[in-house]
Amino acid sequence: MSESGDIAVQTLPGHVAVVEVCRPPHNFFDVRLIQTLADIYDKLGADSDVRAVVLCSQGRNFCAGADFSGASAAEAISADEGAPALYREALRLFASPIPVVAAVQGSAVGGGLGLALSADFRVASPDSRFAANFSRIGLHQGFGISVTLPAVVGRQKALDLLYTGRRVGGQEAFDIGLADRLVPNAELREAAVALAGEVTAAAPLAVRSIRETMWADLVPVIRAATERETAEQARLRATEDFAEGVRASTERRAPRFTGR
Repeated sequence: MSESGDIAVQTLPGHVAVVEVCRPPHNFFDVRLIQTLADIYDKLGADSDVRAVVLCSQGRNFCAGADFSGASAAEAISADEGAPALYREALRLFASPIPVVAAVQGSAVGGGLGLALSADFRVASPDSRFAANFSRIGLHQGFGISVTLPAVVGRQKALDLLYTGRRVGGQEAFDIGLADRLVPNAELREAAVALAGEVTAAAPLAVRSIRETMWADLVPVIRAATERETAEQARLRATEDFAEGVRASTERRAPRFTGR
């Protein structure tokens, strides 16, 4: 077991590396965390003994996105530094040469959903929750979700989830293809490791070649999408609706949007 800041890495038998985010209970991210994760992916990608990664988290939730409770909205995703830098680092996750299986316990919300969608596969339990909740706080989606969500669940279902910002439970996530495996919560990580093991049992050079082909067209599209996402987030952060959305979220009440 090795640690790099808020991330722990453990190499298991069978050419699987477990990469664990250690910011419990909610594992909120920032630029530094995503950069560290991308650095770890790069190092593992250069290790010929690692053939697949299991991405998981400590605590209650896989990743609840950005933390709006302890900072102002501007500080949480700064237009000048936060979002552009964050999405530059996120692009490195998509370009990793190693297949990734995400073990999604609890919630993957907002940018946390984007992180889960950076993986090739998602393993969930009936207790898992997924939400592209950006519209519920008056914001445009980010983290490449504009591309990755419809690629996984289809355009119409993606529109449903993005427009409404509603939460999807583990069973529905499995039914619509957002989750690839559905197992009891106690078996979540074990099932993710098992799925990664199925990948590592295949020819490693072939798997890397296949992954590069399957993601090659998506990565530049995601790059272009994040530029649009960044611009729209900057514009919408200046609105009254965004300020109200953040207040309502921190106060745990329904937002009262005015369209201003």
